[in-house]
Amino acid sequence: MGKLAKLIENNQNWATQTTKANPDFFKELAAQQTPKYLWIGCSDSRVPANQITGLKPGEVFVHRNIANMVVHTDLNCLSVLQYAVDILKVEEIIVCGHYGCGGVHAAMHDQRNGLVDYWLRHVKDVRDKHLPMLDALKDDHQRRKRLVELNVMQQVFNLSRTNVLQDAWERGQKVGIHSWVYGLHNGLINDLNFRVRNHEHAKRRHAKALSDLDNSNET
Repeated sequence: MGKLAKLIENNQNWATQTTKANPDFFKELAAQQTPKYLWIGCSDSRVPANQITGLKPGEVFVHRNIANMVVHTDLNCLSVLQYAVDILKVEEIIVCGHYGCGGVHAAMHDQRNGLVDYWLRHVKDVRDKHLPMLDALKDDHQRRKRLVELNVMQQVFNLSRTNVLQDAWERGQKVGIHSWVYGLHNGLINDLNFRVRNHEHAKRRHAKALSDLDNSNET
C-alpha cells in the first residue's frame, strides 16, 4: 500500500469510528461554522490548534504560516482575519508561537534557506529591535526562547494596527487578541499576558509586556 493510500484508509477508519461514537457528528459539523476563536499559528505540524486546546472541529478558525507571522502585505493572512472578524464574528484571536520553532532558529542565526529567508526577514527585524534584551541572556537556548516570545508579541501588536481590528473596535465589536507560546517539550501553553481589546491600549500594554519580559532576565 502506498503512502497516500494509507492516508485514505486512515480517513475511512476515522470517519467510521467517529460516526459510531456520535451518529450526528458530521451532520452537525456540516450545518454551520460558528467559531468563537481565530488561531494564527505556525505551520509546524506538531502544533495542531484543535488538539492542544481541546476544541472540536468547527470551534476554531485557523490560519498558519511559517513562524506565525502577521505581515501587513500578506493578503492571505489579512483575508482570513477579515473573514473571521467581519463574517464569522470571532470573539478572540490567538497568536500562538512555539518553543523550538525552526523559523525563529533560522532567523536568530542568519541561516540561509532560500526563498523563505525573505519571509523570515520579519523575524530578524524583531531580533534586531530587541538585541539588548537578547544579548543579556546567558545562552543561545534562552535567547531563542525569548525571540519566540518577542515575535509572538510583535505579531499581536501588528494585528492591533490592522484596519480590520481598528474598524471592528470603532464600531463597538468585542474582539480580543492574545499572545501564547506552546511548549513542544511539555504540551503546555504559556500565556505571555499581552492582551489587547482596543487600539488605545495596544501600545501601552505592549510596552508593559516587553518590560516584564526584560525584567525576567534578572530572575
